[in-house]
Amino acid sequence: MTASTKERILDATAEMFRRYGYTGAGLKQIVQKANVPFGSLYHHFPGGKVELGAHVIRRSGQMYQDIVTAVMDASASIEESVRNVFSGAAAVLQASDYEDACPIATVALEVASTNEPLREATAEVFEKWIVAATERFVSAGIAEAKARELAIGMIAAVEGAFILARATRSTEAMDVAGAMASGMLEAALHESRG
Repeated sequence: MTASTKERILDATAEMFRRYGYTGAGLKQIVQKANVPFGSLYHHFPGGKVELGAHVIRRSGQMYQDIVTAVMDASASIEESVRNVFSGAAAVLQASDYEDACPIATVALEVASTNEPLREATAEVFEKWIVAATERFVSAGIAEAKARELAIGMIAAVEGAFILARATRSTEAMDVAGAMASGMLEAALHESRG
């Protein structure tokens, strides 16, 4: 089935955000990559690049959350699931020659101080991820306050590792961050089991 014009615009924008960030993704390049007429962009996103950007951030955030959920669901334990999230992220970085990282962090770093609608969209996505991870850790037996701390730490570690890995063109940071996050989770589980 052929993707709709709107889906092609969203997919092209998401790819450009992952690789070039918000500012580096020009509208002309987006419509060219999506292979759609320029007017289609404003037909589907009358608010222009800001509306398109906020939509892509929320859509990408849900897509990444679905991927992480699938990885975690396929793991034998919560501890293994955290390790698998980080090793999966490292594999994606290597496979894309360090070009495809998290578009949420890429855009957040760029616009948090200059574009309130996009800052809000990135903050909303990060909070959804924190809530989802917190719920997983709570269901594994960790107290809610500690589970939220671990969720924030895990997301901060993976996002920071994306930045370092892209800059160094190495997965070392992702490997270290994954081991750290997994170790913190294992310690919290040990403590909760008494």
